[in-house]
Amino acid sequence: MELKQIGVIHSPYLERGDAPRQGRMSDKEMILEILPEFGDALKEIEKVSHIYVLYWGDRSNREILQSKTPFSKEPVGVFASRSPNRPNPIALCIADLLRREGNKLVVKGLDALDGTPLLDIKVYSPAIDSIPNATSWHLPDNLDQPGNRGLSDD
Repeated sequence: MELKQIGVIHSPYLERGDAPRQGRMSDKEMILEILPEFGDALKEIEKVSHIYVLYWGDRSNREILQSKTPFSKEPVGVFASRSPNRPNPIALCIADLLRREGNKLVVKGLDALDGTPLLDIKVYSPAIDSIPNATSWHLPDNLDQPGNRGLSDD
């Protein structure tokens, strides 16, 4: 298996404690700088409002298999959580695409640290990606509920 880094994320968050628990809770603008050899892959991207951003959690602990979340009394497996610590620290956020500036995308809604390797970008589709009756067991259904200012575990 071989992953190719397609770019780098420029973020105001320098350390893990700086970033919000979930990207959707961030109102900070960030820049996804796409490497020149992947510039052609950006054609027409400015016509969409939201994108999935997949990135490599290069500062995550890959040995942790269970973690306590803010919403569970007992630890859960990392595959049952949104923990950044996991065997393959692939992070995923849905970002607001604010604008394109050449090979740079200005986005909002990420929790990535500055210098994080960018793995991929995919278009968010409300018709395909929204699942109205989805359940998440120990996670809240609404981020606006009191006390729900974080969904990821440490």
